[in-house]
Amino acid sequence: MRKSFTLEYWRDEEWFVGRLQEVPGVFSQGETLEELEANIRDAYELVREDQAPLLIPNETRRKEIEIEV
Repeated sequence: MRKSFTLEYWRDEEWFVGRLQEVPGVFSQGETLEELEANIRDAYELVREDQAPLLIPNETRRKEIEIEV
């Protein structure tokens, strides 16, 4: 089964750095965007193997909250 995720990424000097918005803790980097995507997939697999029960279910909701900063 395949599922779509949102890859949020940015440049940090010479590296592409990114995270999956829907899965907290899945971060990676790569010298190219293609390498970042491959590394993110690997990172997701590692998290899925280690923390399968902690993955966010498909039916999540979002709500903005305020936090003192």
